[in-house]
Amino acid sequence: MNVWKENIISSDATLVEAIQKIDSSGMQLVLVLNADGYLEGVLTDGDIRRAILKGKSLEVRVDEVMNRNPKTVSEKTSREEILSIMRRHRMHHLPVLNSVGKVIKLFTLDELIGAIGIPNWVVLMAGGLGKRLRPLTDDTPKPMLFVGGKPILESILESFSEQGFRKFYLSVNYKAEMIQNHFGNGDKLGIDIEYLHEDKTLGTAGALSLLPTKPEEPIIVMNADLLTRTNFDSLLKFHNEHKSIGTMAVREYDFQVPYGVVSVDEYKIKGIEEKPIHKFFVNAGIYVLSAEALDYIPKDTFFDMPTLFENLLSANKVVSAYPLREYWLDVGRLEEFERAQREWGTESR
Repeated sequence: MNVWKENIISSDATLVEAIQKIDSSGMQLVLVLNADGYLEGVLTDGDIRRAILKGKSLEVRVDEVMNRNPKTVSEKTSREEILSIMRRHRMHHLPVLNSVGKVIKLFTLDELIGAIGIPNWVVLMAGGLGKRLRPLTDDTPKPMLFVGGKPILESILESFSEQGFRKFYLSVNYKAEMIQNHFGNGDKLGIDIEYLHEDKTLGTAGALSLLPTKPEEPIIVMNADLLTRTNFDSLLKFHNEHKSIGTMAVREYDFQVPYGVVSVDEYKIKGIEEKPIHKFFVNAGIYVLSAEALDYIPKDTFFDMPTLFENLLSANKVVSAYPLREYWLDVGRLEEFERAQREWGTESR
């Protein structure tokens, strides 16, 4: 099959064009070829997100960000050796070159080992009181509010399931029976659901102390009031690639000062900047945690994710920021809930 040929791009294309190809194919990279078919570089989804963290515009050329020396194999390399290389270097795609150095194939890890369900657990925090959405949440837990004709939590579970995730833990507290009665053990959605019962509010990290066993693979933790088109497999790959103990998804937030900002040194004016825009990265409520990170969570104690990440930083552990560029909406207030009613299901996927 030559599906990989749809993921070819030129070096003078923009990151926006590369993103469009990556998103439409789901292949998480583009091959940068010159007019004669020779490989000039590879640009991955992770490369783009790292560029965003560095403040790069999405209008910059691909050749400013791409990897100019990607790992490749020859057409004579055996499948066994290719698989070994990909596992050893934690690669999911590997270009194959012919005797004159042109790309003739792109091997994928799924192709070599067979497409199987993703083994990583997903923990969804669905126990909040939803105070900011009252009176809507007086009789209904926030994750069970309908958006797009179904509960928010059902859309979240379907999104993960479509991407290959099968094992879920739902942390529940407020009106937990409504959630359990609707989803049961997950059979109707083709997934496996277990419940973590909070007898008291434990926060966005504390509920993880209720997991019955330690995971073998990194887990995804997400607030159950988020609607997003995030590629969660890309998030996991980013986490593994950076050998992180914890990864936090972040969103770019812009704030414009409505006045001219005056820079002063003692009594002297050094400059005036008219209505400057400040850009920040803010917590998006989606995380990846390696098993080791769970050792830093106290049992039966209120404990939030920001505190966990601060403690991991204090312990000199590797923690990463993963910039989201896909659709994302926190349905936490009435304004966002009303926006979700207008957008969800009609926004670009």
